[in-house]
Amino acid sequence: MAAAAPFVRGVVAPNGLGIITLDRPKALNAMNLEMDLAYKKYLDEWAVNPAVKSVLIESSSSRAFSAGMDVKGVAAAVQEDINTPLVAKVFTAEYNLICQIACYKKPYISFMDGITMGFGIGLSGHGRYCVVTERTALAMPENGIGLFPDVGFAYLAARTPGNGAVGAYLALTGVRINSPEDALYSGLGTHYVLSEKLPLLKEALLHEDFSDDADQAVQSVLSSFAVEPETESTLSKLLPSICLCFGDKRPVLESVDALMKAQLSSDKTVAEWAKGALSGLLKGAPHSLCITQKHFSMVLEAASNINDELSKIDGVMKAEYRLALRTSVRKDFLEGVRAVLIDKDQNPKWQPATLEEIDSNQIDFAFQSLEDEAELNV
Repeated sequence: MAAAAPFVRGVVAPNGLGIITLDRPKALNAMNLEMDLAYKKYLDEWAVNPAVKSVLIESSSSRAFSAGMDVKGVAAAVQEDINTPLVAKVFTAEYNLICQIACYKKPYISFMDGITMGFGIGLSGHGRYCVVTERTALAMPENGIGLFPDVGFAYLAARTPGNGAVGAYLALTGVRINSPEDALYSGLGTHYVLSEKLPLLKEALLHEDFSDDADQAVQSVLSSFAVEPETESTLSKLLPSICLCFGDKRPVLESVDALMKAQLSSDKTVAEWAKGALSGLLKGAPHSLCITQKHFSMVLEAASNINDELSKIDGVMKAEYRLALRTSVRKDFLEGVRAVLIDKDQNPKWQPATLEEIDSNQIDFAFQSLEDEAELNV
């Protein structure tokens, strides 16, 4: 019997373009530990290989770039053994990979075609060139399964419009970005290319001369295929309302109150937006929402202070590692995965059930340092 094809494949073209292809289409390229390690191995090897000039990340399927981490696999392991070593191994692999991508010295290009969520954004959004299409769907839905929006999204969010308000909105509500104009406005996309042009773009990259200035060559090729969206960003038009409800490091309960008031706006666009945002927010586990708000506020506050560890991606990932280890073994995570991904009844029973019942001491505990040998080493 022939061996199963790997879910992550890497090849180097004659012109020095290294191509990583995610090929687990039935799972929407959900990344498991083996895939994380294979992906990092390619990047490690290519970083020191002078023959590799630039890196392209793509999916074998137009349906999804990557739907994120293989949460069902992790949840099953936690269900069987709450002390499973898989949790630490998965988050260590993911977070080290994100730091590597964020600091990769060679041009790193992602074709974010189709569903790009959670760790899918981690694999692409921290890279230098993020190509979105009209089929791109971006989201950070982790609060809805009892985790929190991790993968360094807080670092990206702090640099979104409205002094981070757009990023906080996306994180707390889990709302999808379904338009290229919003992907570009939020900063999660750098270039908009029509999906039908991606094969031609890839072909152009395969025939480009990267021997002189690889970055300039990549920029030239991408610019020749990129187009401007036909409509104005919805997020840009809603920015005043987004800032009012999610800006200034606003506590979650204050965001809820602001959204309830915005639902009564005489501006129907604002009222409808507020209704959708509130619905999305209230689907999240209360504990997760409070973790998210505190973490994103801390990273936002640190962004302008280069001496603060949280102003750097490595520091953010170390903080998120502590949060991930602690949130992934809470009952909310198993319950969220059950309700959203397994039974699909969309009716999780969170503990605690409401924001009013949150114990601030439990939130503070999640941020505490680990023993030195247990901290993330990046």
